[in-house]
Amino acid sequence: MRTVKEIKEAVARLTNAERSELREWFVEFDAAAWDLQFEADVHAGRLGALADEALAELHAGRCNDR
Repeated sequence: MRTVKEIKEAVARLTNAERSELREWFVEFDAAAWDLQFEADVHAGRLGALADEALAELHAGRCNDR
């Protein structure tokens, strides 16, 4: 399988149990990829401005625990 179309066609042929297994695997796979991207963004300083803004809101008393 080399294209999204081929993958979609293969997924359509899976049994319910196989789709469930694929879904569980994909959730873990996607979460791991997101975590790696987030960590890369943190290390590259791409989230610094957001952190600064959040800290400013906290120090100004505009945050609560809800």
